[in-house]
Amino acid sequence: MRHRSRTVSKYWKWAAAAVLSMALAAPVSASTAAAEAPVKEKLTAQAPEKEVQDRRAAAPLAKERGLKHIVSEYQTRTPSKYTARSWKPFAKALRTAAAVADDTSAGTSEVADAKTALMTAAGDLKAADEGTFQTITNNTFWNDTDGNPIYSQGGGVFKFGDTYYWYGVHYRGAELYRANPTRKYDGDVSFVSIPVYSSKDLVNWKFENRVATRSTGVGSGATMGGAGWVGRLGVSYNENTGKYVLATQMWHTGRGGHGVLLLQGDSPTDTFDYGYFQTQITNSPTTGTGDQTVFTDDNGKDYLIFSNREGRSRGFVAKFRESDSLRIEPGVEIRRGAGREGNAMFKLDGKYYHAASDLHGWNTSVNYVNESTSSNVQGSYSSEYVLAGTEMDYSHVTQTGFFVTVKGTKQNTVIYAGDRWADFAWNGIGYNQWVPITKTGARPQFHSVSQWQFNVTTGEWRVGPANNYILNPDIQADRIIVSSVRGWRNLGGSVTNVNGGVNGSRFALQVSNSGGVEQRVAAVPAGTYTLSLHARGSAGQVVITGANGSQRTLGIPSSSGWAKRELTGIALPSGAATVTVRASGSGGVIVDQLSLVKTSGDTAPPAGVRYEVETAPAECQGTIDSDHSGFSGSGFCNGGNAAGSYAQFTVNSETARTATVGIRFANAASAGARPANLVVNGTTVGPVSFETTGAWSNWSTKTATVSLKAGSNTIRLDPTTAAGLPNIDCLDVAAPAA
Repeated sequence: MRHRSRTVSKYWKWAAAAVLSMALAAPVSASTAAAEAPVKEKLTAQAPEKEVQDRRAAAPLAKERGLKHIVSEYQTRTPSKYTARSWKPFAKALRTAAAVADDTSAGTSEVADAKTALMTAAGDLKAADEGTFQTITNNTFWNDTDGNPIYSQGGGVFKFGDTYYWYGVHYRGAELYRANPTRKYDGDVSFVSIPVYSSKDLVNWKFENRVATRSTGVGSGATMGGAGWVGRLGVSYNENTGKYVLATQMWHTGRGGHGVLLLQGDSPTDTFDYGYFQTQITNSPTTGTGDQTVFTDDNGKDYLIFSNREGRSRGFVAKFRESDSLRIEPGVEIRRGAGREGNAMFKLDGKYYHAASDLHGWNTSVNYVNESTSSNVQGSYSSEYVLAGTEMDYSHVTQTGFFVTVKGTKQNTVIYAGDRWADFAWNGIGYNQWVPITKTGARPQFHSVSQWQFNVTTGEWRVGPANNYILNPDIQADRIIVSSVRGWRNLGGSVTNVNGGVNGSRFALQVSNSGGVEQRVAAVPAGTYTLSLHARGSAGQVVITGANGSQRTLGIPSSSGWAKRELTGIALPSGAATVTVRASGSGGVIVDQLSLVKTSGDTAPPAGVRYEVETAPAECQGTIDSDHSGFSGSGFCNGGNAAGSYAQFTVNSETARTATVGIRFANAASAGARPANLVVNGTTVGPVSFETTGAWSNWSTKTATVSLKAGSNTIRLDPTTAAGLPNIDCLDVAAPAA
């Protein structure tokens, strides 16, 4: 259930007797020490003796480990970061929850009420600023904030309070594939654990805990380590019990076969315990489920979205039991037809959308959508249609995973979280591919972008500076050898995908007998682009045609082995562009990893003062180099490959103020994004992810908002992994408002 506030008035009266800081009532100036100090009140007011006795008689005492943990976490929030209107009820709920947590005689319902009220108020906190854009880069393996691999398959992201939590399954096969992504591993889905990660921005993820492991009990003396299958899970919150309930598929011969396993914990990051194992959901023709996800509606009610296990031709929406969420109530059928998997639900502009993929074993496909025709999630739905934008590259070479809806201050955005489980399918690099969904006309639109930027505060998104505008560029969307490659239109001759792509990938594109293929890119922004690819075999050419008819040609000489070919300085107007690949003769040219990336007009730096990293008093823990073009000044900082090898600028400000800064950088590291902490005057402001820019000569600008004091300020970029920083060029600081 979504957190809905309940009254815990008796505890508020007691807490009111404590000495209350004015800083808890409303945000104060950021220049004062009190504004930046975290909430650490110790509430000592005592309840009247009769009320304590009444509570003891009325309810069982709580044996609960979560409320203290949650209170401790929320005591780190600082009022200056939030609006006064949203801070006041949060501060009240926090004080009340602290009093309940300290009361050893509190009953289960009182703990649940306090937790619900606190999580509700935290979820309603509004940022005092407009946030920053963070970059999401697909087609890479993602790491957490400590630089360790994120292992999270078949799960979901859920917002509890003011924090997003990402749950999924860590399979043994995920480790094998990451170590060597050049082959299949024959379905190694050995269960390792269910990790949980937390994030405030949906980009930078901190590992929190393994909420379940192989030793977790599942009833009747059995453990999760004995299961033949665990996967497809989600988490809900039950306000009646104050428990977080995890629902996952499980097949366990020691527990009667297939079913839905329900675990529960006292906080989002708790170690979860056994709750129930339900083998049959009423109205489903089979035991267990086909695929499933958890959906929480705006009114706080939680639902399991699933298909029947065998054939998967029927889709259902079933409510979690409201009393404790430890049973799945009878399913209501909302679709029937062809077999579908990856069943998931999102809501946009008041309509519910059920999405699913083709039934062929974790492979890629378009997304099939049924949309509600009433205001009831368990009501009637339309016939099936294909989600626009998923056709050209089979949903960015994924199958449906789950959805995240972000309600921003400026717009609501749905994030499609695609599942690319390469263990079975071997369809490209990276397990998790996230793209935005918007409403275009009457229906939603899928935006297949390899890189994009998202502001979780406002809900806004934009295409990233290193986005590849070619779809299915690695020829990985088709799961078998075909004569018409997905996303590419045949122009005659012989066309096929062949086994053996560059760098050990599964497929490449072959064009022979003077044939060719083309792809029409629907829209590119005006600018200068670089076209690149890898090729081998006979000679050929690639032609890029702009919306105005202008053309540039990249010749491909014959080569016995893979060779990278590149054409730079391609000026394209705004509008459609066409990429054409042709064989020069009867021989076959084989191409892979095609890329069309915008290289000019990176994010405009804020108008103001530029600080060059090579000019004192700036500091570079590394070397000042000039071997890659495109930098400003006389060089850039090539930092040491180590955590803590920082770059630092000294910025002067006439007054204390908030300023926008732009960090100009380049990152062509094969490992992907390089994370760092942004540290201002010795205080960590937050994480910054420096995504790949495609080449060391491609520069991009990352913007952030910082608080400056009057006089001298230090702004440091402190890498958090052994990879160190990207190359840092300069820092632009916006001028004060007029």
